[in-house]
Amino acid sequence: MADTSLNPFMRAQQSFKEAVETLGVEPGVYEILKQPMRTFEVAVPFIRDDGTLQVFTGYRVQHNDALGPTKGGLRFHPDVNADEVKALAMWMSVKCALLGLPYGGGKGGIACDVDQLSEGEIERLSREYIRAVSLVIGPDKDIPAPDVSTNPQIMAWMVDEYSRIRGENTFGLITGKPLVIGGSEGRVEATGRGLVFATRQLAKEMGIEFDHARVAVQGFGNVGSVAASIAYSMGAKVVAVSDKDGGLYNAAGIDVNDLLEYKRTNRNLTGYPKAEPIGNRELLELPVDILFPAALENQITADNAQNIRAKIVGEGANGPTTPEADAILFDKGVMVVPDVMGNSGGVTVSYFEWVQNQSRFYWSENEVNQRLQEYMSRAMAAMHRMHERYGVTLRKAAYLVATDRLAQAMRVRGWLK
Repeated sequence: MADTSLNPFMRAQQSFKEAVETLGVEPGVYEILKQPMRTFEVAVPFIRDDGTLQVFTGYRVQHNDALGPTKGGLRFHPDVNADEVKALAMWMSVKCALLGLPYGGGKGGIACDVDQLSEGEIERLSREYIRAVSLVIGPDKDIPAPDVSTNPQIMAWMVDEYSRIRGENTFGLITGKPLVIGGSEGRVEATGRGLVFATRQLAKEMGIEFDHARVAVQGFGNVGSVAASIAYSMGAKVVAVSDKDGGLYNAAGIDVNDLLEYKRTNRNLTGYPKAEPIGNRELLELPVDILFPAALENQITADNAQNIRAKIVGEGANGPTTPEADAILFDKGVMVVPDVMGNSGGVTVSYFEWVQNQSRFYWSENEVNQRLQEYMSRAMAAMHRMHERYGVTLRKAAYLVATDRLAQAMRVRGWLK
């Protein structure tokens, strides 16, 4: 592909190139970071319920291990391809370095449609994938986790298969597991909670009182509902939320706990009596202090960025702001917590899970949440300092922090002769 705007791998390469040039570090840093150190493509044969054999293509990419073993999710999706997985692994390198985690970026997946598979077929496919990549992953090599269309149960099957191959329980192989076999307290809520911690730190840097802020949340799924709930518990006034069926607005504020109970009972937000219906575009353009786009990609574009009135946009979703919109918001003085920072709470608590697995000592949810706050706040502060030093967007500042740390590690290890 020649169009860097369409190819995620080439976009990731360009971001690293710009970071290396801005920092003025050795050109060799980019030469190493511009491509993964290892890319594996594997055949994954498994038996269907009708007894026929089917073979899917699987991938595992390990981008850079200068800071430690590689780490990243596994996705099951028909569109999984080599360039996508390479880009995702590179972005994981950024996340891990930015958060100060002792990991490099990894990613993997299988090109398949899980909606066309039975539970038994998904289990057999999951186990066969682990068999196919078992020689190149491990608790000190490369640690997978759930991603698109995978979940704790799939992780449990995978860690069981790997443990059978090794002949010993190896729970530290994978994170995002069920609690009963080494999962971590706080993992389910980690992404939404981390988003609030990072945004609160930015608000502090900007002189905004988070506990008096007006907040709108687009997307009331796992990330958005947790972010809304945590922000509400901290004293922020949540004035608008939305899900796939529509949005709600109450200028006086919404009782998020009451709304969560309503959604548990009714399965969506439609008909909630204590707020007025609002359209998705209207929600994005409300006069609030903080906007959390936590639904789909490409929600803030060149068409509506000029109308965004929030002071801070905290990205809970992947890619909700287009590059063109990012530039417009920056010129307007709107600060964007980029997705690479905003939704990194998940990998941070995955790191905590791995530490607990390795030590066989498990933490309470309060301990997990306290440590998460420390990591997110510290990373946000470092990113803000880089933003101020170079006068760039926080998204570019994230790459600068990460690239600088990766360069330091590669330099002291002797990779940059």
